[in-house]
Amino acid sequence: AKQKEKDAKRAMGQAQYDQEFQISFDSPVVGSYYGEIIGDIDAQNHIREIATQSATTKWTAWDLGMSDSTSIWVCETLGGEVRVMNYYENHGQSLDHYVGWLKDNGYDNYEHILPHDVDVRELGTGRSRKEILEEAGLSITVCPKLPVDDGIQAVRKMLPNTWFHEPTTKKGLEALRNYRRLFNDKLNVYIDKPLHDWSSHAADAFRYLAVGLNTSTTKSNWSEPISSDYKSAYI
Repeated sequence: AKQKEKDAKRAMGQAQYDQEFQISFDSPVVGSYYGEIIGDIDAQNHIREIATQSATTKWTAWDLGMSDSTSIWVCETLGGEVRVMNYYENHGQSLDHYVGWLKDNGYDNYEHILPHDVDVRELGTGRSRKEILEEAGLSITVCPKLPVDDGIQAVRKMLPNTWFHEPTTKKGLEALRNYRRLFNDKLNVYIDKPLHDWSSHAADAFRYLAVGLNTSTTKSNWSEPISSDYKSAYI
């Protein structure tokens, strides 16, 4: 039995072996973009209960779905720190629903980062979603259009300076841990393209958060090359 365990570890790698045979959720998901960094900040007590503070700058960041899910991250920034306070996801709902959720939770007067296509006018109404949200009283920052790889890079640079309010961000954090590269079965390798699954909406919204904050603030530069410390086989 011990020889079989050694063979399995050798073939799968320690992280995947721990996940599948030891039921270890602390191990990063194989092919994960952010799993190892999240494990590190968890060990540094960055995932815990955090109190909101009046002196911080308040933000939300959205991934807008039409026929599928819409995801919203809520955060506060102070200097170079990012404090993620809440995460919400739903599907099949109108924009009014999400505006209502913001108002119910006191987030409607925050600055809201939305993807670049929020400016596109719909053929049926002649209005863009940005216009609709602004008419509802929201202040909108349009996230610059960047390649996905650049956005992932921005997230990986931001995460070490990020704290999560654990009680209300569990689902979003789990999505970030599971956001991973696409696996090529024929070549038996992970390729540099994200797998689109249940974790994608949360990860896309978080990518808009990193890019939007990087553009809107001057105290951080999360688009610089990432440290080699996080260029492991599992990231």
